[in-house]
Amino acid sequence: MVRNVFVIMPAYNAGQTIEKVFARIPPAARERVARYVVVDDGSTDDTGAAAERIRAALPGMVLLRHPVNRGYGAAEKTLLDYAVSEGAEVAILLHADGQYSPEKIPDLLEPFDRGEADIVQGSRMHGRDALRGGMPVYKFVANKLLSWLANVAFGMRLSEYYSGYMVYNRRALTSVPYRKLADSFQFDLEMLVMARVKGLRIRQVPIPTIYADEKSHLNPIKYGLDVLRVIARYRAGKYARI
Repeated sequence: MVRNVFVIMPAYNAGQTIEKVFARIPPAARERVARYVVVDDGSTDDTGAAAERIRAALPGMVLLRHPVNRGYGAAEKTLLDYAVSEGAEVAILLHADGQYSPEKIPDLLEPFDRGEADIVQGSRMHGRDALRGGMPVYKFVANKLLSWLANVAFGMRLSEYYSGYMVYNRRALTSVPYRKLADSFQFDLEMLVMARVKGLRIRQVPIPTIYADEKSHLNPIKYGLDVLRVIARYRAGKYARI
């Protein structure tokens, strides 16, 4: 069983949701987590105040701050730097907007406990569960199409590439030069690409799709174009040279 498990959370203008996400972390997950780390990525709402309330109720939670918004990938780099420096064996990337289920943390840890994975991604794209969970049809179709293109380009067979529910073990974090990757939302995709380049073991665990009134900061058109750029860079050998 893996130990020294960190939950790391990028938070940008998540004042209305971050406390609800922490409240949903189940006892079976809390028993496994050694430390919670949040980075307030230059929020302009009350995210910082909400995080302070969580820290008051959860001794040992670490709150990091970016004075200005630096982007999702940049926030994740700050969190991963901290996890590596503090000896985390596994780092679970949990989002502050509530779209990824904290209740699935024990399931996401199982491949590590069995020694089967270096990276685990929570996948929403099993059957039509994503649509039943409220994923808009256009996002479902785009995800399926872009995942098919990525599988062809990367020579992998993943059900999706675009879930941000990512879990990394120490081997992954010390072998992938993640600081050279994007500061934007494509960071997680690039981590999967680098895992392919480095020969790391990737596993996927089904997770529910949750679409409610959360505010997303991702522009789907720009992100789709960024995905195509990542595919083109991979085919051109860029990631093999990093």
